[in-house]
Amino acid sequence: VEGTLYPLLSRLKKDGLVDYNWKESTQGPPRKYFQITDTGKEFLHGLLNNWKELVNAVSQTTKSVAK
Repeated sequence: VEGTLYPLLSRLKKDGLVDYNWKESTQGPPRKYFQITDTGKEFLHGLLNNWKELVNAVSQTTKSVAK
C-alpha cells in the first residue's frame, strides 16, 4: 500500500539505513531507486543476530517441553 511503504522508506532514509537516487524513465516520470547503505547493512546484521538468538532460545525451550 502506497500509504505504508513510502513513509517507511522515508523513515529508513532519515535514519541513514537506505538511500535513493533518481533515474529517468522511458515510461513516465523519473523513478526513485532505493538501496541499503553500509549503516543499513550493519543494522540488518544486528537484527539477524537477534533473530537467531530468539529462535535458538525458543527452540531450547520447546525441546524441554516436548520431552
